[in-house]
Amino acid sequence: MADTPQRTIIYWLFMVAVLTGTTHGQLTENFYAVTCPMVEAIVKQTVNTKVSQTFTTIPATLRLFFHDCFVEGCDASVIIASPNGDAEKDASDNLSLAGDGFDTVIKAKQAVEAVCPGVVSCADVLAIAARDVVVAAGGPLFNVQLGRRDGLISKASRVKGNLPLPTFNVNQLNTMFARHNLTQLDMIALSGAHTLGFSHCNRFANRLYSFSSSSKVDPSLDPTYAQQLMASCPQNVAPDIAINMDPITPQTFDNVYYQNLVAGKGLFTSDQVLFTNPSTQSTVNDFANNPGDFNGAFITAMRKLGQTGVKTGNQGEIRRDCTAFN
Repeated sequence: MADTPQRTIIYWLFMVAVLTGTTHGQLTENFYAVTCPMVEAIVKQTVNTKVSQTFTTIPATLRLFFHDCFVEGCDASVIIASPNGDAEKDASDNLSLAGDGFDTVIKAKQAVEAVCPGVVSCADVLAIAARDVVVAAGGPLFNVQLGRRDGLISKASRVKGNLPLPTFNVNQLNTMFARHNLTQLDMIALSGAHTLGFSHCNRFANRLYSFSSSSKVDPSLDPTYAQQLMASCPQNVAPDIAINMDPITPQTFDNVYYQNLVAGKGLFTSDQVLFTNPSTQSTVNDFANNPGDFNGAFITAMRKLGQTGVKTGNQGEIRRDCTAFN
């Protein structure tokens, strides 16, 4: 049967839908192939510029992605600023998010808007930037699935109980990650992001000074490492003092985090339990000895995390300004 103009139009509409990944409302790697093909290059340039200005950009952006996805899904709700101080970023568990992460996404979005106005979501910009900072720190390169839309809800009151705490045990970690369809293997791999960045002393001080009635110091801490931490974080230390999460290679994305756990040098309880718990110890040993296994598991987990609670199709919006609803 000969093609009619109507059939031709329908065919090309279908092809555009395939190319832009909108056929089933799912995320696809080539979502912006037609509408904004330069988006990843633009974001990467902004990220690299920020990284050259301050290393904090790397852990700050990666942590921002985790915190965003764990509350309301990966929808950039954590970037919204409220004049009333009641947005997601204002919750007590988010107050330690470093400003360089927010600044990276905001600047990258502005650069994208200059080329493709009203097309790319802040949620996708954050997902791309999170990948790019991993690469900038020497971590593995991987493709990012795109097509998220920006959320319409950002409330501080919805954060509590939705982010893992530094005092969590393995069961608590597994329960929280399972809410986002993440397995124990995913959880252990994503914990490896602690190979970068820093923590304020109050997040782990209980392991040094008040762990239990029988032992003030957590016995799973390497004694020499515990003394080093005490020297850096004396009791009543200033609240702005911060310690590297990885004391060996704090500015490199690598598997040394897991080697640290084997050596009793995990900073948080939620880090060290990954080695002391029999159900997770074999995976930690594997990642400590095989960086390829860690990198592969991390890529898989990051791609799964990036699918958490996403808004697609007609859900949400494409923000013009990442800090404000349209």
